[in-house]
Order: sequence, then structure tokens, then C-alpha cells
Amino acid sequence: MKTRVYVDGLNLYYGSLKGTGLKWLNPVELVRRMLPTDHVINKLLYFTARVSGAPNPQAPARQQVYLNALNTLPEVEVHLGRFLSKTVWCPLTNLPVADRNILTPQPTILPKGIHSVTDSGTPQMLPVGNYPTRGSGKKNKRKVAKPPPNAVVVQVNMKEEKSTDVNLSVHLLNDAWKELFDVAVVITNDTDLVAPIRMVALERNKPVFVVCPSRWKIASQLERVASRVWHIHPAMLKAAQFPNRLPGTTISKPAGW
Repeated sequence: MKTRVYVDGLNLYYGSLKGTGLKWLNPVELVRRMLPTDHVINKLLYFTARVSGAPNPQAPARQQVYLNALNTLPEVEVHLGRFLSKTVWCPLTNLPVADRNILTPQPTILPKGIHSVTDSGTPQMLPVGNYPTRGSGKKNKRKVAKPPPNAVVVQVNMKEEKSTDVNLSVHLLNDAWKELFDVAVVITNDTDLVAPIRMVALERNKPVFVVCPSRWKIASQLERVASRVWHIHPAMLKAAQFPNRLPGTTISKPAGW
């Protein structure tokens, strides 16, 4: 059976690979080990976005090495989205200082003043001040509602992945209508993909197997629309690693992986 695989790369990374020694993953081999023997993978589409080097300067280079490894597989197509960086104001509910937290029985909006913190059981005092007045002037206008006037807020730099789920959805639907597969395999636990999976399974009558990353329980919405559900286990990841150095290339597993 012609089988196409659609991989939500960041979902797979955070759900199964981050913090492990199993990042050097061959996704084609992983899925091949799950499928019945009458299934032939004719394409694996890998959707991800380029990571930032802000938290880890080595991360972009390591990611590129991995993408180079994926591109040696004839079945693989890599589709890159992007990260949108934005700065937002958030009400502060607690303030970790190293391994210390403000001593409150539960998360709370902190008023201006001096707050007790603990470090290995030793109480200390931590000053907290109110945010300055905002919302006046063209540069400071915000569409979102401001927190209560006595709330302490912090400015947070957030990165939001853009295009990955849209790209995956569009390719899944387009490939189904073009009859490019008999069965689809989608590696994700993202409920944004419920609608396209339902359309392919019900309207095109093509089975869609959903593979959930190992750290999560599969979302019930996905489970309801999937033709079949599998869970990734660490033993599967371990059995589907690239060799440390890819034969016939200069591509090697990044240090620390």
C-alpha cells in the first residue's frame, strides 16, 4: 500500500526527543518499523522551523546537520516554517529567583512591596515594584486588556512557531485529493490537525494513522478521528537511530546528541 508520512517535527522533538540521547533519529526507519509489511513509504514530509541561537548558540548548526542527514533519505522532503518573535506583557503570579519562589500558599497577583522568599528554608526579603503606567502614546498602545492596577507585570519575549500545522494540513489534504497515497501516517499530538485528518479519513475514505509522541497521552479529539493510533516508545526511537556517521558522507551525529 502506498503510504505517505507527515511529521510535525517540533511536536515530535518536544514530545519524544528533547533531553534524550535519541535526537539522531531516522524517521523513515521509525515509521517503517511500525507499519505492516505490505506498506511502502513513498514519501515522508518533515515539517519544522529553524531554531533560534539565542538560548543555545550551537542549536542552529546542530539542527542544520540533522536536516542534512534527513536530506540523504530519498523518501524525505523537508518543509520549513518560521518562528515569530514578539514581546508581550504578562501578569506575574510568582517569581523564581534561582531555586527560590515567593512564599505564597498559591499563585497570586503580587502587590507592590516587600515579599518573603525562601532558600533552603531560610526566609529572605525580596522587593517587588509595580509596573510603570502604560497605554499612553502611540508606541505604548495595546489592544489587550491591562492587568489589575496593583498587579506586577513582566515583559516576556515569546517565540511562536508559524506555518508548520498549516503546511502539514495543506499537503495532507492536497495529496489525498491527488490520490498520492492509500494510507497516511501523521506524527503529532496537535489538535489543530483534527479537521484535515477527519476530512481525509471520512470524505476521501483514506485511512489516517496518528502516531503520538511518547511523553503525551494522545489528545481525545485526534483519537476520535484517527483510523488507527500508535504511541512512540523509547525502544522504538533507539532502534531507529542514524549511524553516528552516515556512510558515503561527511555528516556525523552532533556532539552532545
